[in-house]
Amino acid sequence: MSTPSLHATLKPSMGAAMGRIHRLWRSAINQAVAPLGITEARWAVLAHLDKLGEGCTQQQLASELAIEMPSLTRTLNQLQEQGLIERRRSPNDGRAHCLWFTPAGRQQVCELEVHIEAVRQTIYQGLTDAQLDAFAQVLLQMEDNVRSYLVCAEADQ
Repeated sequence: MSTPSLHATLKPSMGAAMGRIHRLWRSAINQAVAPLGITEARWAVLAHLDKLGEGCTQQQLASELAIEMPSLTRTLNQLQEQGLIERRRSPNDGRAHCLWFTPAGRQQVCELEVHIEAVRQTIYQGLTDAQLDAFAQVLLQMEDNVRSYLVCAEADQ
């Protein structure tokens, strides 16, 4: 009798475990950035805009965050009111808006990065670079697989 694979024994599933880790990770970041007085929705948008690069469109950012435009628009309005971002019309599509940090927004992102990196280093304790790279490869493959499944399932409907 063989021992079942570890991934098969996770309760209730590997997907649930990934979701749980994601929620705990976000909670840790929320706790770490609390002194900055910024909500999760706002720090997530700032962090993802930084990752995508200034000048990306609102639609690109919504896609990256996997959220609907109305939710993103509300958060962007708040960030703009706080003087952290600005919207500029896309030079390629007059209907689209591109996103840019203000100097205050860039400073806020720098402060966020310090706190987020500290959380990341705590979470990565006890793991080697090789383990983290292997895990990253697995996550990317799983994401590709899910995206392909969704495209095929949508085409079948």
